[in-house]
Amino acid sequence: MSTGTGWSYAEALAWLEAHVNLEAVVAGRPEPSLDRMRRLCALMGDPQAAFPVVHLTGTNGKGSTARMITALLAGRGLTVGTYTSPDLEGVNERIALTQGHIDAPAAGSGRAGPVPAPSMEPIADDDLAAVLEAVAALEGLLDSQLTRFEILTAAAFRWFADVAVDAAVVEVGLGGLYDATNVADGQVAVVTNVSLDHTDVLGPELAGIAAEKAGIVKPGSVLVLGETSDALAAVFRRAGAGRTVEIDRHFGVRADRAAVGGRLVSLRTSTGEYDDVYLPVHGAHQATNAALAVAAAEAFFGGPLPDDVVSEAFGGLRLPGRMEVMGRHPLVLLDGAHNVAGAKAAAATVAEEFAGDGGLIAVVGMLQGRDAAEMLVALGLETARLIVACPAPSPRSQPAAAIAAAARSLGVAAVEAASVPGAVEAALAEAGEDDRVLITGSLYVVGAARTVLRSRDGDVRSAPADL
Repeated sequence: MSTGTGWSYAEALAWLEAHVNLEAVVAGRPEPSLDRMRRLCALMGDPQAAFPVVHLTGTNGKGSTARMITALLAGRGLTVGTYTSPDLEGVNERIALTQGHIDAPAAGSGRAGPVPAPSMEPIADDDLAAVLEAVAALEGLLDSQLTRFEILTAAAFRWFADVAVDAAVVEVGLGGLYDATNVADGQVAVVTNVSLDHTDVLGPELAGIAAEKAGIVKPGSVLVLGETSDALAAVFRRAGAGRTVEIDRHFGVRADRAAVGGRLVSLRTSTGEYDDVYLPVHGAHQATNAALAVAAAEAFFGGPLPDDVVSEAFGGLRLPGRMEVMGRHPLVLLDGAHNVAGAKAAAATVAEEFAGDGGLIAVVGMLQGRDAAEMLVALGLETARLIVACPAPSPRSQPAAAIAAAARSLGVAAVEAASVPGAVEAALAEAGEDDRVLITGSLYVVGAARTVLRSRDGDVRSAPADL
């Protein structure tokens, strides 16, 4: 798309970063409204209406489920745009393209031969610069300055329309009703679950959080609901979907067990069963995400998926920063658990899949608004040999001293590091070959740690290139 003229990538990022970043501020959030975002999209010709959208919200699991849905849609031959947040190592990751393809049948087989799963490719620097410049040209026509997230959302919609995607998988940034992504009308709305998070913005009550997330459900859409609380599910049932399919009623997980390098799961839907599907990712909760993804893809296509599409799409799955193995001796794990529900899932995964004779060392940083002691308990770190506390690279970070103090109150040895890179180096220096190093507490921490680990030599393996 880039013409070779106009803004450089550095100029585009400088303009972007000059805008208010609501993901980084602690206070002063504006009154919720989609008026400015709707006006901007109208000035661009409403690119969000140029393709069908699968829209996702939920407290945990959105990013994993979005990547799974993308893989399934691409596995059916669609070219898919994916918009997620936050990024781990670079803003380009938020806007990605997956080129789908349908292969010719192998000779004499009557079906397509096995092929690698399509990979998600982040938007190129030149393309991001060009699309940001296009958004910038319209900002002066608005009555107030855009936020950083509004800009990126508009840029994603514009780019997806420009490259003519067949479908877009769009993850909500925060909540749903007033999220900038909600200018799109999702053909399929996916809700992973509801638990307490971002209570400073969404409120302290689960019912209120559910009502906010239900705002992505549009008339005539199919709602794929992963929330199991009947009281909260009722909030979504009243949201006005044309049809609702619910986990444990219309679809779900029949079997889920740990396997070498991941999970082996069997899934059911109202139209069929998918047996012994290999997921090369860790954590029992990922089976639920896979069930949600299959149900969403079935809703999108209006029927069941070929078994080989499911197995090939999931077989090539990569989930950066979600219980990702980054080293073996010692075992180094990255997990972006950032609330109590996510922390409990991470602890269960470590206990089931990564138990060992060695000690557990944790690098932990988290944002404000989290009860540090509660998070450490949820992460199962009361028995850790050492906690290395560090600040998250965000203005909303908790002080490392507060996390270290919480660890010591639980009877766990703790030290403080001034940065994520320093914390990673301290943990690896302390760890023996049989130990486990868990880096967690915030996706900001995980992203910074991932950059450090990918640059190291030795037995810390390189991460997949397809972020």
